[in-house]
Amino acid sequence: ADVVRHDDDDPYLVVAADKGTATFSDLANSISAEYGFWLGDAFASGGSEGYDHKAMGITARGAWESVKRHFRELGIDTQSEAFTVAGIGDMSGDVFGNGMLLSEHIRLVAAFDHRHVFLDPAPDAALSFIERQRLFARPRSSWDDYDRALISPGGGVYPRSAKSITITDEVREALGIETTAASLTPNEMIREILRAKVHLLWNGGIGTYVKAATESQAEVGDKSNDSVRVNGGDLRCWVVGEGGNLGLTQRGRIEAARAGVQLNNDAVDNSAGVDTSDNEVNIKILLDDVVRSGDLTMKQRNELLHSMTDEVADLVLAHNYDQNNTLGNARMQAVGMLPVHTRMMREWTAAGELDRDLEFLPGEEQLRELESDGGGLTSPELCVLLAYSKMILAASLSDDALAGDPYFRPVLDSYFPSELVARYSDRLPDHPLAPDVIKTVVVNDLVNRGGISFVFRAREETAAAPLDIVRGYTFARDVFDLPDLWARVRALDNQVPTEAQSRVYLEARRLLDRSARWLVQTYSSAVDLTTEVARFGPVVAELSPQLPGLLRGAEAARWREMSEEFRAQGLPEDICDDTASLLYRFMLLDVVRISERTGRSAAEVAPLYFCVSERYEVDNFLTRISALERSGRWQALARQALRSDLYSALASLTAQIVRSTDSELDAKERVDEWEAANSAEVLRVTATVRDISTIDASDLASLSVALRALRTLVAQSRG
Repeated sequence: ADVVRHDDDDPYLVVAADKGTATFSDLANSISAEYGFWLGDAFASGGSEGYDHKAMGITARGAWESVKRHFRELGIDTQSEAFTVAGIGDMSGDVFGNGMLLSEHIRLVAAFDHRHVFLDPAPDAALSFIERQRLFARPRSSWDDYDRALISPGGGVYPRSAKSITITDEVREALGIETTAASLTPNEMIREILRAKVHLLWNGGIGTYVKAATESQAEVGDKSNDSVRVNGGDLRCWVVGEGGNLGLTQRGRIEAARAGVQLNNDAVDNSAGVDTSDNEVNIKILLDDVVRSGDLTMKQRNELLHSMTDEVADLVLAHNYDQNNTLGNARMQAVGMLPVHTRMMREWTAAGELDRDLEFLPGEEQLRELESDGGGLTSPELCVLLAYSKMILAASLSDDALAGDPYFRPVLDSYFPSELVARYSDRLPDHPLAPDVIKTVVVNDLVNRGGISFVFRAREETAAAPLDIVRGYTFARDVFDLPDLWARVRALDNQVPTEAQSRVYLEARRLLDRSARWLVQTYSSAVDLTTEVARFGPVVAELSPQLPGLLRGAEAARWREMSEEFRAQGLPEDICDDTASLLYRFMLLDVVRISERTGRSAAEVAPLYFCVSERYEVDNFLTRISALERSGRWQALARQALRSDLYSALASLTAQIVRSTDSELDAKERVDEWEAANSAEVLRVTATVRDISTIDASDLASLSVALRALRTLVAQSRG
């Protein structure tokens, strides 16, 4: 009574305990059961019969995926090389304690919580790791419980109530303290810890400790830490890991990133806890239905739930890894993609989907300054765009858009633990949230692999509906078996530079871009993925390994050059060769269609197709098209139109030659025979192509003329 609700219906409400209220989960679940609420003890995650986040260490482990990625970009393997850390928290805390046990090579030189300041300027990594383990296992431990005999000279543990802390030479050097004062108050020392010259600043506590220079203390909204807070531009660490929430303001993060610090935002770094809760809820919903049907007792349900803890953790951590991989690729392209990100933010803002001020994203004047300075968005800003790209795509898809397509049915199996799938796969489609699960998984996969702007750019260039773009992405991913390549590249972590890995991912993304657009422009929105993937996949799988032998002349040289570039970065030979051929694999889609139209085998068509491509310098054309201006929407549309028309002309020429020449001849002889029969038309085209190829930097006009010549050749030739 007397409750006014402004929200629409939600399928369920999950109450996630926080800030010392974890014991309330069981209480909330008992109330849920008392009222007969349909979620039962899935109402509040993490209860006594749920996943214990601290025991799993899941939030810290998720944030550690971010830490590892940042350090890989800096050429450091946190799991095998020593590195220094300053921290916010203590070993009794879930996030701090678990985090500081995730590598035996951590050298924790300083930390603080609300009770103590801990200083260990030259810790022994192995011994201090063992001591942190001991403190973590001890209930309600504090830094005061740390064995003083293990603290290096010059260090110590000091209560925050102390009047002062002496600055020893060892501490001064370890933290990079520049003041000449002999001592500092505890709050002053905390500020030095936050600004310490360390590899990692690990936030595992509660409170906001970093703001932007442009922000007032009042704007931060955490009065209790006003006296210790520092500005993002003053951070001297290499990396920030945000296991805890709100450790930095968003403006503080952006300022730190502009100053050279590697960091994401807290929503990305500590998402694993929420993700685990989502998994718990969805598993309980499924299993409780089994219990109600009498096929499982509640005791058996609980045993099964807990037996899947490790696999649930693996599924969750895979999401953290993938998001960090996406952000790493985005950071690498941030400058070049600024015009796209600008257009994307404008569109979202105009549609009422994004409030740039609320999310601390740059306004128009700031964007113009960035562009003139040759800059791009920072990692914390890209984190926001990553989230919005997923939310906006998900909101644009109806609940049954994907669930109603049988092709997406296996997505449910990929979401749930394998033991659950093995036992109850037949029940998964009846899960009340099955459509939501499918949509969430598909959207995550598309944005993580296709990139933050994948859907925006595809819509901008094709005007296709979001659902059609999702189908286009899925088609491209599966026809070219890209998950296999992605898995092989991931296996190279800490073996090759992340820049080399990102180059492979970005080449695969170019293939996704072109193939998804090809599908939505070639077929109606009613395309049947089950049929089309089965139609194109086997031919692509058969011909892809043959591409190095099918390419000719300049295209073969370009493939060899690209493969060698990847080898120079330390990538294995198979990945180098496969990556260099990715965009040429896209051309196999047209080979399949020509084969079907002409009634000839793809094995016969493919050599002719690539011979024609080399003869008319298609690869050179494509390179020049890619180099065209891309700052505005119309430039992007023009590039896409040129590229599409070029591939269409190439396919039409090949089809003519297939039909009109002797199949007993080799590809070069067949092209020669066809050109001899159409010599006048061919001479005009080759002259134009030759003229264009001598221009240092082609523009839209010159490329349009050359393309018109090719289309005219198709129209006037005899074939």
